[in-house]
Amino acid sequence: MGVFDFSVNFFEVLWTTLLDVTPVVSLFAIFQYLILRRPLEDFRKVLAGLVMVIIGLTFFLIGLEKALFPLGEMMAVQLSEQEFMTRFGVNLDSWTAFYWVYIFAACIGFATTIAEPSLIAVAIKANSASGGTISTWGLRIVVAIGVALALTLGTIRIVIGIPLYIFIIIGYIIVMIQTIFAPKSIIALAYDSGGVTTSTVTVPIVAALGIGLASVVPGRNPAIDGFGLIAFASLFPIIAVLAYAQLLLFVQSLKTKKT
Repeated sequence: MGVFDFSVNFFEVLWTTLLDVTPVVSLFAIFQYLILRRPLEDFRKVLAGLVMVIIGLTFFLIGLEKALFPLGEMMAVQLSEQEFMTRFGVNLDSWTAFYWVYIFAACIGFATTIAEPSLIAVAIKANSASGGTISTWGLRIVVAIGVALALTLGTIRIVIGIPLYIFIIIGYIIVMIQTIFAPKSIIALAYDSGGVTTSTVTVPIVAALGIGLASVVPGRNPAIDGFGLIAFASLFPIIAVLAYAQLLLFVQSLKTKKT
């Protein structure tokens, strides 16, 4: 891409970002000046922050288009090529032949979740609200493990061809059962943990991974089978956090019985 092409692309994305941000800014302005009828305490700082948000979103969207989307799809395609898989002497007719895809999905799920800004923010707030009872790193690692398991199972589903709704129904049945027995103090945080994993860093790579894998597996349609990994990435962190809380509760009860 030349300098001219990049500049044209930048201004196109910048204009789109401005259109997307305008309704949000307008809503805040209406409530601030017409409902609350109070001026902003520091208008210059707010304006400078808004400009940085718009420019940052613009570069982020361009980065997704030029790097993260192609990268996730490229890795899925390369790991699924018959030439690559035959090096390891696997049976190409078996779903186990794609084990490198499963390993990559687990690793990328864990890594992107650990780096997810939304999860970091929630973990810090949870640590503060709980008085340090909930570990910031502990929550991030548990959620990341949940996403890693989710993407592993999600990629296996694409390869085998099992309908998505079966996994989702079973998953939410498990969540409902866990909710009944889990400590009440952790339930809301567990459900929030499922939402924050599907954010800026995780979603682009996960979506590209699913589409790339579905495009090379025989008999799969990228539009039908390529999507659904994000649903897994939202569901399994809830299961992981609730399971972790139940495990801690079980360990504490064993210690109490011994004493």
